Amino acid sequence: LGPVTEQAQYELNANGGSATAEEIAAHVVKVNVFAGMERLLAYSEPIREKVNSGEVQLHGAVYDIVSGEVDFLGQLPRLPLILGRESGLINADKSLKSVVDSKGQGS
Repeated sequence: LGPVTEQAQYELNANGGSATAEEIAAHVVKVNVFAGMERLLAYSEPIREKVNSGEVQLHGAVYDIVSGEVDFLGQLPRLPLILGRESGLINADKSLKSVVDSKGQGS
């Protein structure tokens, strides 16, 4: 977890901040989730293709074993870069169009 811890510490202490060890540890968990999602996209061509086409969305989450709560983190902030896209909107218009089209077919 060395690089993940360094990344979390960097993110929290950017712009002159000084995060506590507890804050860094909590953020490491989130950074690790996103790192795992990046690895999944890097090593699984079928998943990468489905995410790239808009057929599948990949979202991260953290389960708190003490409280039972789930903190949904959403999609990768760097997803456009990972998929080689220039825009941050991944097939938003295509996804919306498919929802509209599917509702129109049942009427």
